[in-house]
Amino acid sequence: MNKALVIVFVKNIKLGKVKTRLAKTIGNQGAFEVYSELVKVTEKATKNLTADKRIYFSDAVVDSKWSSDFKAVQEGIDLGERMKNAFKKGFEDGYNRIVLIGSDLPDITANHINKGLEALKENNMVFGPAEDGGYYLIGLSKMNNLAFENKPWSQTHLLEETLQELNEKHITFTTLETLNDIDTYEDLIASKFYQSNIELQKKIKQLHE
Repeated sequence: MNKALVIVFVKNIKLGKVKTRLAKTIGNQGAFEVYSELVKVTEKATKNLTADKRIYFSDAVVDSKWSSDFKAVQEGIDLGERMKNAFKKGFEDGYNRIVLIGSDLPDITANHINKGLEALKENNMVFGPAEDGGYYLIGLSKMNNLAFENKPWSQTHLLEETLQELNEKHITFTTLETLNDIDTYEDLIASKFYQSNIELQKKIKQLHE
């Protein structure tokens, strides 16, 4: 049985709770508008995947999003534990290739996700590196707690440290193309996502006036 699963981690879009670093420059409302648009990009990227999907929300399930997919709330005290629990459940339910993505990537496409699933046919793990030193995608072909425990979450050496540990333990992995996520105002204005989204630019400008 070759069963593939894509897990999407979504933050509930609440004012003051999303993209907090970005909010320091463009305000809570601006950050809210940006994150809302990023979630749409993620919805589009995952829309026509052949793999099963599970959407995990940070606080509460939103029925209007991802209407036909399995939805649940993330469980755990930190990001590592929340990801670990989602993977564990997937493997317990019989999946044997699972990738997990976040929902704040302006450039993510179905292609990145499918490449991640494909890589798991040959490797224990796969990572999509983010320019800030973390990763936007993680995939496993069997359960392994190593990537989820005692890691420097949100730090610039997260991926480096994780891969070093996998090397030491002789766990095979591969990496995908590096993408930039949007954490700061500089990230935002440099992104094609923002430059091509006239509506979003208008909203942000109005908020600044």
